[in-house]
Amino acid sequence: MAKKETIRKAIIPAAGLGTRFLPATKASPKEMLALVDKPLIQYVVEEAVASGITDIIIVTGRGKRAIEDHFDVSFELEENLRSRGKREALENLRKISNSARFCYVRQPEALGLGHAILCAAHLVGNEPFAVLLGDDIIDSVKPTLLSMMEIYERFNAAVIGVHQVARDEIHQYGVIDGKKQEKGLHRIVDLVEKPAPAEAPSDIAVIGRYILTPEILRILEKTNPGKHGEIQLTDGLKTYVKDHPIYAYEIEGKRHDAGDKFGLLKATVEFGLKNQDFGKAFKEYLKSLTLN
Repeated sequence: MAKKETIRKAIIPAAGLGTRFLPATKASPKEMLALVDKPLIQYVVEEAVASGITDIIIVTGRGKRAIEDHFDVSFELEENLRSRGKREALENLRKISNSARFCYVRQPEALGLGHAILCAAHLVGNEPFAVLLGDDIIDSVKPTLLSMMEIYERFNAAVIGVHQVARDEIHQYGVIDGKKQEKGLHRIVDLVEKPAPAEAPSDIAVIGRYILTPEILRILEKTNPGKHGEIQLTDGLKTYVKDHPIYAYEIEGKRHDAGDKFGLLKATVEFGLKNQDFGKAFKEYLKSLTLN
């Protein structure tokens, strides 16, 4: 068995066009849409950092400069907050820019998740790495990625985050065919991308959390583009699993699909209700709407 290495790096693909949020995303990155008081991508970065990740590689595209600015130092804003005595706000800003080492690489065209990962291959090198998708916001006591990293430590193998979905929604997801190892953990035999409900091998769907080994990069380099010329990670994983173990971890906590307007709206309501500053007032406001 290959020597087990510590996972230090995480890739966050952020080059998509955000068409499901138009016109809001015409000039602003989808990843910078606010979920209460933070942009979506910050929640994902915070999960990675809380799990022990030190190097964040964000794969961007044209029109995504706001992401880089958000995680950079803002001298003028910091000086303004300092002069006005807003110490807490200043400290929160500094936490964002000091949370990890950030690196950015461009994906010239949105050619699939597999292609986005390949754009960052030279920064990953020959190390295991994590991939986190900004569309999936997971509200949990323990960071989901940390739980997955612990499974990686146990088995020295790739790990994919999954959750159970209703059969009538299964066609929206990649689905695993696996053998249950223990409660909440499966060893994957195969993966099927967006199957019809009657053809799905299970009701356990892949979500946007992955821990991968560098062998997947060599496989993706040889993976033929599929529909629309895209290189899909699922296609690479179908080849990878023939010779390498992959485990599926059923996430704990609640997963919010922030990839569409309704999903983001629901997440906003639930995170708003949990907010310490105005959660109670927000709850009373929502109650008042139901009475009218």
